[in-house]
Amino acid sequence: MNDSTALSPKAAVDPVTLEIVKGALRAAQAETEALLERTAMSDVIREKKDFFTAFFDPAGALVSGTPIPIFGHILPPILERYPPETMRPGDIYWYNDCYGSAGAVSHLNDQVFVAPVFAEGKLSGFAHSWAHFTDIGGMQPGSMSPKATDIFQEGLMVPPVRLYREGVLNDELFRIFARNTRFPDKLRGDTRALTAAVRLGERRLCELFARFGRAVILAAFEMLNRQTEAAVRSKLRALFPPGTHRFADVIESDGLGNGPFTIRIAMEVGGNHIAFDAMETDDAAPGPINWLVNPAVPRMIFGLFFLGDDRSLLVNEGAMRAIDEVRLRPGSLLQPRFPAPLGQRGLTLVRVVNMCSGVMNAATGGKANAGGSSYAIWSLRNADPAAAPFFMNDGVAVGFGARPYGDGHDAVYFVAQENNPAEYLAQLYPVRLLRYAIRCDSGGPGRWRGGCGVVREIEWLGEDALLATRLDGTKAPPWGVAGGKAGRPGRILLNPGRADERVLAPLGDGVRVRKGDILRIETTGGGGFGHPFDREAERVRQDVLAGFVSPAEARGEYGVVLSDDGRTIDREATRRRRARRFPTKLFHRGRYRDAMS
Repeated sequence: MNDSTALSPKAAVDPVTLEIVKGALRAAQAETEALLERTAMSDVIREKKDFFTAFFDPAGALVSGTPIPIFGHILPPILERYPPETMRPGDIYWYNDCYGSAGAVSHLNDQVFVAPVFAEGKLSGFAHSWAHFTDIGGMQPGSMSPKATDIFQEGLMVPPVRLYREGVLNDELFRIFARNTRFPDKLRGDTRALTAAVRLGERRLCELFARFGRAVILAAFEMLNRQTEAAVRSKLRALFPPGTHRFADVIESDGLGNGPFTIRIAMEVGGNHIAFDAMETDDAAPGPINWLVNPAVPRMIFGLFFLGDDRSLLVNEGAMRAIDEVRLRPGSLLQPRFPAPLGQRGLTLVRVVNMCSGVMNAATGGKANAGGSSYAIWSLRNADPAAAPFFMNDGVAVGFGARPYGDGHDAVYFVAQENNPAEYLAQLYPVRLLRYAIRCDSGGPGRWRGGCGVVREIEWLGEDALLATRLDGTKAPPWGVAGGKAGRPGRILLNPGRADERVLAPLGDGVRVRKGDILRIETTGGGGFGHPFDREAERVRQDVLAGFVSPAEARGEYGVVLSDDGRTIDREATRRRRARRFPTKLFHRGRYRDAMS
């Protein structure tokens, strides 16, 4: 490490200063994200909020970031190409190359911007902004075709490059990028938003260095990382007893008729060494469900599990230090070989996040969350190739798994993202939102109910269009834990209730949608936790009145008998039904009714 990146461990940081630095980092991150959201052009950033910002120390270690378990080590791909001594104030570095960054960014739509921050004449850190761009070329609008068979069909690959040199834009480089999109105005606007966010982050870090001095802030960065590391390591070792703990789950299809694909993970705990092992995972898929996992990502997933209930700690590099080793097999679904497609990696990513809960349940006999599924996506584009390019897409929330102490979250879109509002859809696109509601009975029954998915139904009012769909959990719904049952599988219907009704492929593309057609997406619910008969009868009654559980489900799954209007509990009938409990097991992978009449 050269002088410009050396930390100053001898600098004293008192507890009050450390808390001020922590608060300043959180405030700066919130401010940069608000700027990015409000100045971007595309709905995927402004409405769905598919973005985040972060700060790094001069060696490239994460100091403060958004709690999203997607990204690996962001800085190494840049530092390998541009040594720190060549960087100058005003520079911005950029890439979206998945394979060239070893999975630090995991599909091509995601653009990484990084600005070096200088204090006292030395490189002292980095400000970072990231966002999903709507279209970067590829075989069809949106750059995420479910039918892609290699990454070249998914858009333009940008290796680490210097977009700005001392504040001056490399216009020739940027014009190449803008030329390779179907929607250049949106791309230019989103690029300006990313640039503004990273510049604001740069200013806020400079203000922090100016206030306390470079040595104190760098020492504070390291102390904040050590705080997080100590907390995560302690909780990880307390949860996982010595030994090898395993869990497996499946991805149902790759969109090209192949599957299912089994993912197998293990946590090996012994002595002073903890390893994450996915070596037995199936081979990579021909279709775009592959996820190129950076070794930092599994570490961050577990780190986030243990940071979720402690707001005193930052999400930073310390969360990634508790796991000592990550093993991934080249050629597998989690370590595909170039140029395997990656565009729909979200299916696999969210399934692996849930599997980490599964392996914790396996290790503890059922003390972690039940399973959940990946959010649904649908999009429409021109059916007429001669027409001007058109593309609209939307995400649809799902139910998350129940927790050992509470119900799963209902209608959740990944971590912090959102669907497009009804007013926005109606103003910009030829659609009418007919229904947006909780999907009754979709949450897995349990002492703690799995979160419910949603029903989202739209009517298409435009010219013929082609539909692409992505829905998880249609054949392998999220599992329940400790006697809780699995969530209800999702489905996608075209023209429900009409003579031409049909169920669409959960991961598919090319369905023709005509004016007046109705699309209904029924998303998957999360798994339940604990025996459903242990759920308080009054809580079940409230679920029925609120539309989360039907009277039939209350009787058949929870053993609670209600009056015809659902307002009164028949205590004696409920006691008799609940006297005949079905057996429990650690994981329930399917829903069923008990045998009682």
